[in-house]
Amino acid sequence: MLVKLSTNKTVSEAAAALQAAVQAHHFGVMQVHNLQETMMKKGVDFERACLIFEVCQPQQAKKVLEQNMSVSTALPCRISIYEEGGKTILATLKPTMLLAMFNSPQLKDVAQEVEDTILKIMNEAASS
Repeated sequence: MLVKLSTNKTVSEAAAALQAAVQAHHFGVMQVHNLQETMMKKGVDFERACLIFEVCQPQQAKKVLEQNMSVSTALPCRISIYEEGGKTILATLKPTMLLAMFNSPQLKDVAQEVEDTILKIMNEAASS
């Protein structure tokens, strides 16, 4: 269910590469959450860098939502970039696995298309 890729890039370098790859694949970045910054603002000392990118392909989201609005609870897709064991990690939950929880088999193809693209985006960001 969880896909993790490691890269020798820094979190900042991976974030910039991810941003470019998302756009190249006609997805959009809706929001980037900086967990370290957010937690520090709340008075919680958190030392590790972690960015969570919310990404979406609006036409694909529309297809899914027209069939089952409850899937909105799993949208948008997220890709995390964080440090772990001296490496930078890109991670996501597989859209096909998330969609399986909604008992909507008619959406399997859309979820597979989104998943394939997200994995391409992550691979490009990790290697470019």
